[in-house]
Amino acid sequence: MNDAAPAPAPAPVPRRRARVRAPELIGKGGWLNTGGKDLTLADLRGKCVVVDFWTFCCINCLHVLDELRALEEKHRDTVVVIGVHSPKFVHEAEHEAVVDAVERYGVRHPVLDDPELATWKQYAVRAWPTLVVVDPEGYVVAQHAGEGHAHAIGRLVEELEAEHEAKGTLRRGDGPYVPPEPEPTTLRFPGKALLLPSGHVLVSDITRHQLVELAQDAETVVRRIGSGVRGLADGGPEEASFNEPQGLALFDDGAVVVADTVNHALRRLDLATGAVTTLAGTGRQWWQGSPASGPAREVDLSSPWDVAVFGGRVWIAMAGVHQLWTYDPVGGTVAVAAGTTNEGLVDGPGAEAWFAQPSGLAAGAERLWVADSETSALRWVDLDGHVHTAVGTGLFDFGHRDGAAEQALFQHPLGVTVLPDGSVAVADTYNHALRRYDPATGEVTTLATDLREPSDAVLVGEHIVVVESARHRLTRLRLPEEAVRVESVAHRTRRAATDVAPGRLQLDVVFQAPAGQKLDTRYGPSTRLLVSSTPPELLVEGEGADTDLSRELELNPAVAEGVLHVSAMAASCDDDPAGGTSRSKTGGQYPACHVHQQDWGVPVRLVAGGADRLPLVLAGMDE
Repeated sequence: MNDAAPAPAPAPVPRRRARVRAPELIGKGGWLNTGGKDLTLADLRGKCVVVDFWTFCCINCLHVLDELRALEEKHRDTVVVIGVHSPKFVHEAEHEAVVDAVERYGVRHPVLDDPELATWKQYAVRAWPTLVVVDPEGYVVAQHAGEGHAHAIGRLVEELEAEHEAKGTLRRGDGPYVPPEPEPTTLRFPGKALLLPSGHVLVSDITRHQLVELAQDAETVVRRIGSGVRGLADGGPEEASFNEPQGLALFDDGAVVVADTVNHALRRLDLATGAVTTLAGTGRQWWQGSPASGPAREVDLSSPWDVAVFGGRVWIAMAGVHQLWTYDPVGGTVAVAAGTTNEGLVDGPGAEAWFAQPSGLAAGAERLWVADSETSALRWVDLDGHVHTAVGTGLFDFGHRDGAAEQALFQHPLGVTVLPDGSVAVADTYNHALRRYDPATGEVTTLATDLREPSDAVLVGEHIVVVESARHRLTRLRLPEEAVRVESVAHRTRRAATDVAPGRLQLDVVFQAPAGQKLDTRYGPSTRLLVSSTPPELLVEGEGADTDLSRELELNPAVAEGVLHVSAMAASCDDDPAGGTSRSKTGGQYPACHVHQQDWGVPVRLVAGGADRLPLVLAGMDE
């Protein structure tokens, strides 16, 4: 018999983080929002640094910019957010385009313009957006792909603040952000335009969070609607507030429906009084698992970018979830009309079709035309709800090429306008051009060039008025009888391919629930993995959906290169009911839950001796 006192329980072992030194921040385009100063990691020592790899075409990246605003404000004396702009499209590698985007989307932190993806490669980034957290001593401590990670990063920042305050390695005080001087233009990055019954033109003025009514000359300001400050408030023309409004459409009763993009809402403008009310949306962003139909004021939306009235309903280009939704003005309800939330180009019945950031809508007599920006495609929906593609091949091919629709190319178009002869004008945004598709002949031509990021166009008599977003103006053009001839240019996405071995490839999506959270298994598996490829023959085995985040793929050795499309989702909930809970409608408490989701398009090249494992970090670190 042993009478000795029982040994005390071992103290919990603190969670150890991998000690990986952060690579230097380098980019040929230089720095923005620093007052002309070049920054180094040494300049940031003592701060918690969040490096945001983004590109301005990407709606998920724009969501992350909005998510980070609260984090920047709450921890403004300890956290520095650094944006690293890493282009997908050729246009996004132009420095002036990055300068415009930083102002357009209200980015208030330093941004490194990295047109050659130098820093992207050093950090082994594979997806837009990706967030990397660097501690005050210059070590990488976390990586997150996709959106919805601000809560987890906020918890990590609090840990880092406490740890480095105790060590004496935390430096408080102002960060390196220096705001640029404002420009005194009438409009500032206008988005969409609408011809009103009066002959006036209504324009969404994105950066100033207003609607602007212009006289028939499309230049003289008649009135401004909205406070000019980010917000979601109904009321008269001076009290109401918007948040980067975009699309506009005319109701049968003469009122205007507005796609209030960053508020995730539809608004109604009474043209007679200037009063603004909310039609649809809660102000919260839609996430997987949220209701996708129901009373319009009770259902979350996700970055509605444009609206059009077609078949008695208001159709919504829901860019944030790659879908088309509809709003029924009679019943006051919203519902998904087409798209699965998967990103890509797939035609067919609405419930099976795939879109990629639909951003422009125009209603014809029998077709709803769609500018599907990330696939650089012109799509259309028929009266039966089936989706078709007129021009475009997928996520990775773009350029400026006229001719037969089967081989014609756009580059990230944002707007579409039905012309009097039944053809369609396309605001080919990143090609700085106005293009035309004729369904009768199947031909694509160029109507005008030397426009600066055209985002929409409206017909005014014999003219077409183009929204030149990056020139902050509307430009009136006479519709030409013959199209402009341009030299053909074709491009593919700029990212370098990953060399992998033919045959077996281990795909691992790395997900570690953030500190204070655990996987949410209350309603079954909390993870999902969907894999496909372009071309389809690339994958011999491993295609399809399952709940395991690891999967063994078999690659076809007869296919030299292609793209692996990987979509992953994981749900986690706060583990500590005392910290980070939400209150239910009945008054009880339940853990706050978070959905982590990301789509990757990974270009791969099959070579002997290539990698036999492909890790993709959703959240955490690949050990």
